[in-house]
Amino acid sequence: MKLNIVNFILLLLLFTLTIQAKDYTQKEVTKNFINMMVKEHQFEKSYLTKLLSDVKFQQEALGMFNPKYRKKIKKSNDKKINKKKQIVKHGSWDRYEKMLLGDTRVKKGVAYMREHRTIFAEVYREYGVPPEYITAIIGVESYYGYNRGKFPVFDTLTTLAFEDNRRSKYFRYELKKFLLLSKSEKFNPKKVKGSFAGAIGLGQFMPSAYKPFAVDFNKDGKKSMQTTSDAIAGIANYFKKNGWKKGETVAVRVSYKGNRYTERKTGYPYKYSRVELEGITPKYAKWHYDGKVRIIKLKRYAYDELWYGAKNFYVITRYNHSSYYAMAIHQLAQKIKKGYKKKYADNFSN
Repeated sequence: MKLNIVNFILLLLLFTLTIQAKDYTQKEVTKNFINMMVKEHQFEKSYLTKLLSDVKFQQEALGMFNPKYRKKIKKSNDKKINKKKQIVKHGSWDRYEKMLLGDTRVKKGVAYMREHRTIFAEVYREYGVPPEYITAIIGVESYYGYNRGKFPVFDTLTTLAFEDNRRSKYFRYELKKFLLLSKSEKFNPKKVKGSFAGAIGLGQFMPSAYKPFAVDFNKDGKKSMQTTSDAIAGIANYFKKNGWKKGETVAVRVSYKGNRYTERKTGYPYKYSRVELEGITPKYAKWHYDGKVRIIKLKRYAYDELWYGAKNFYVITRYNHSSYYAMAIHQLAQKIKKGYKKKYADNFSN
């Protein structure tokens, strides 16, 4: 009887593993993709057919882009929770700040910048991007390399490319770029892990970002965002090519009348001359910037926190198109810089 149960469990596990593997080569869209890669990029048809016929279906990743595939979360039945503790009111920025700007992340950022100070100094001389901003990007994107992603990039991009979701066309493009990258950098596409969207390495570059922005900074013949020196230089190169100005300011908090700001459109897409923004004043008199500014609104529970964003702030939004993301990077960078200055005498960025 015990043997039968064991055999049943083994068969069940085998069945589970089998249904996870999917053959995408029977889909018309996949056939077109294979033909395109063969014709335009000289891939072997047999190689692509083999890859795409044995794909581990990534339901968790797909659920991020198609609600139908999201796993249901069981609700807690615990009725002993103190209701008073549940009544904690936050604005959207309060939550974002708590998630990304905690003391532990700052301390780890100071340690990371110290550990790799030689590389940071070299990268700063070449690209002009301060170490604290690159450190903040790595801190947010991969928690300083501790969390580079658990998803197999090839399987994830393939699932997202050929299953129904709102961004399948985009993911077919990224799959193409990933396969081209595996060809040029000579690695097995099945062996790389990344985020639920297929982003790779310390800075979580999408495959399409490699060719224009990745750097072989350690001169080993490979551009790898998994390698510290290449990742630091790649992020700096990304910033520089998107318009980062060495020595220019990034953002400053401003004062305005009232608790909620509704006078003008806010966010990185909208820029204004400061002369037309009456009643808004930088909190720090030494904020010297003559260019147009973005009004960045951070929604707290009781009020709106307002900032001016300069051109370099806009550059950060090219890495992730979110004003909140860019502000988190800016504030984390400043906290890391302050912590670094307090702990160490050298200040090599400016």
